Amino acid sequence: MTACRLGVLAFGDSITNGGGELQWGVALQSWALWLARGLGLPYTPHATDGARVTDVLATQVPAVGEGRYDLGCLYVGVNDVRALDWDRAAFERGHATALGFLAERCDRVLTATVPLDLGRPRARAKVDEVNAAIEASARGVGALVLDLRGFGGRTLVMADHVHPTAFGQIAIAERALDLLAADGMAVRVRPSSLIRYETTRWGRLRGDLTYAYRHAKVSARASAAGRLGRFRAA
Repeated sequence: MTACRLGVLAFGDSITNGGGELQWGVALQSWALWLARGLGLPYTPHATDGARVTDVLATQVPAVGEGRYDLGCLYVGVNDVRALDWDRAAFERGHATALGFLAERCDRVLTATVPLDLGRPRARAKVDEVNAAIEASARGVGALVLDLRGFGGRTLVMADHVHPTAFGQIAIAERALDLLAADGMAVRVRPSSLIRYETTRWGRLRGDLTYAYRHAKVSARASAAGRLGRFRAA
């Protein structure tokens, strides 16, 4: 008899936790939830807003019950790399430990790199460091790496240049599904086929104006925060 698998297990911060405002009537749901739906598998989320890799190890890993999963997902590092106490070596150790836990409990493990155009003020060179750490720890356990370095754009990322929009979450999920399909997993449905929406000229204009206003506010706050050495958690 084949052992029962529990589906998709997800660790991470607010990007994986999901939730937020509608985009053209489409609900903002976690990329990992869309991923599970695309695979036709149950979903167990443990991601929390503002989490760093230490939070994954301290609260998310211990919350996992017994059982084995088809896929383990870990997307963390945005809050770590934007913090004043960023420490690549410590992050890599923690990330490797979390991936090691997933590798023991899951048939496959998936992690993701951080977009280069991260936050305001930008994290800049530190993003290269966090991505190098993520890739190094992934190699240690044979985890798949979803490359999100070039991820971004008006419709996919909010004005803070950190959080994906509703469409952005779907786009991440579909990239992950492509990666998993190439590794032999069966994709049941494309998340983009599960949504319905309509746009109007006025609605697009209003959205553009709202985005421009929020982007200006974020830029102003970022300038002040940069001078004070503070960053907003994801």
